Amino acid sequence: MRYSNSKKEMTFMNKRNRQKGFTLIEIAIVLVIIGLLLGGVLKGQELINTARVRAMNNTVDGITAAWFSFQDRYRAFPGDYLTAQSAVNLPGAPAGGDGNGLVDSDSERARVWVHLEAAGYLTGGYTDPAVTVVANDYACPPTICPDNGFGSGMNLSYGTMVQTGAAATHELISGRGIPVEVIAELDRKVDDGSPDSGAMQLGDSGTGWDAAAEGLCITAANNYELQNPSDNCAAVFRNF
Repeated sequence: MRYSNSKKEMTFMNKRNRQKGFTLIEIAIVLVIIGLLLGGVLKGQELINTARVRAMNNTVDGITAAWFSFQDRYRAFPGDYLTAQSAVNLPGAPAGGDGNGLVDSDSERARVWVHLEAAGYLTGGYTDPAVTVVANDYACPPTICPDNGFGSGMNLSYGTMVQTGAAATHELISGRGIPVEVIAELDRKVDDGSPDSGAMQLGDSGTGWDAAAEGLCITAANNYELQNPSDNCAAVFRNF
């Protein structure tokens, strides 16, 4: 009987030991589930980035269309429009600029958005004629300039805020706070994909966005820094 009981105890212990581990099928199922979850997370992030790129592209396209539509209608640039305050020309708008064909003063840069809204091309409540915006401002408040979708206002000015040396022209500064992967993807879609050439480039540092932050968005080989991506980048568009 002692032998029989001992044998039964050993059989019972062997069964318990066999029940402690997972089978290969169970492990495979767990790995499949983990793979599906990771795939869903990555796909979701990709969809979010795609939506961000599309939204930023739409914003830039909308401002570009408004800029050229205003010029075609009034034969002047918004912000620089000399007779903007006329009740006939642009009712409700504040005083215009100096009419020299350039948006090149602090007051004119702020009034770009006021004039475009007064003409019906944009909305946003840009009504204060006393505000000013400096030429290299990457942190214009969204109450004064159009929101870039990442908490900073966009700035339209005559100058050279691109990475490479170029002649001054009207540029749209995107504002800071944009993930580098969003800027890089938009550059691939609308330009040449390079941060230092073409009509869209990584912005040169300025007010509200310093050189250290700029350096985190571009590699030593002048590519977008996607290995250690920064979420505080900015772009400049020169198709104005």
